[in-house]
Amino acid sequence: MTQLADLYRIDNFIDTFALGHYARVLEAQDRRKGGTVAFKVLRPEHMSGTSEPRWEYRAFIAEADLLMRLVDSPHVVNLIDCGFLEAPGEAPVGGRIESLGVDILAFARGMDAMFARGWRPYLALENLPRADNLYYQMRPDKPNLRLRMPTEEGLALALQFAETLRMAHRQSIVYLDHKLEHLYWDGIHLRIIDLNSSRLLTGSDRANERTFAVDIHNLCVGILYPMFTGLSPQKTALRPQPGSLSDVEARYQDVTTLDFGVEPTLSQELQALLQRGAAIDIPNIDTFIDGLHSVACLHGWDFPKHYTSPASRDVRTQMRAGIARVRKGQTYLREARDLFREAAIQDGISEDLEGELRRLVKAVNDMLQNRVIP
Repeated sequence: MTQLADLYRIDNFIDTFALGHYARVLEAQDRRKGGTVAFKVLRPEHMSGTSEPRWEYRAFIAEADLLMRLVDSPHVVNLIDCGFLEAPGEAPVGGRIESLGVDILAFARGMDAMFARGWRPYLALENLPRADNLYYQMRPDKPNLRLRMPTEEGLALALQFAETLRMAHRQSIVYLDHKLEHLYWDGIHLRIIDLNSSRLLTGSDRANERTFAVDIHNLCVGILYPMFTGLSPQKTALRPQPGSLSDVEARYQDVTTLDFGVEPTLSQELQALLQRGAAIDIPNIDTFIDGLHSVACLHGWDFPKHYTSPASRDVRTQMRAGIARVRKGQTYLREARDLFREAAIQDGISEDLEGELRRLVKAVNDMLQNRVIP
């Protein structure tokens, strides 16, 4: 049997800004393929006090299966490896490992035997940049600060997520666990993680219509509303959302209307579409995507069946160019701040020069705190 250290060098936790319910995630060096992975392993407490695998244990197998079913989506995180490991503790150290690659059938077949031996399941996933995490970008750690996504980028993200749901719904998969912590956004491309609470439905599409509509509701309420307003749908500051199975099912159940008073400049058509989603009044993902197309055309996008004025089309080109420059400017500001900060800690400089450098660091931080784009 292979040793864990032969395949992976386990490094630091990378989930501390938004802890999950059933797993911990660490950065790990992949010794076979090179590079880093996000190493996701079951929390030890879900192994105790039970004679058979709990849903948290089984969720690893279910997630691996769903990831492979959606492997053709450019927006779903890639599964690299799955299997079981012997090491106890939240951060696995030493011990043996059974690596199964992406053989999901072997992963499922081995579950009961490995549970009986006290081994935990793991997934090795594509490691996404922490700075791209949407919850992290919205700066929930800053009290009295509210950021929101520019409508142009928000529509792009919404359309990419909706297309992912269309692929999923066609395979009777519902995502359900919609929250900012599960999204990574670099201004152009969306990536989605954590399908552990997602579900593969049985029965006909007609029998599953309500569940598909709830999936759209959760997208509108749990991701798009906070993304466009900077607030939680529970009318509080942004905070990590609990993630147990019962939490996922109940999280947005009571949210049937959305308050846009804090963001009155948001497109009225977009507000109306999200309100329909919150009211579970959008029957299927195709209807939702058509609604997004209609809103997007008001903002200069081009889609069949909806009119876009030539002026709006031209202005959108200017807006996209402006947003690209803002993003580049924010990158330069961060680089400048880091240069000032590193210079300020050098030995042998005068107090006057150190004081000026620290003043510049603070001034740049103030600019970044009130940035245009999360």
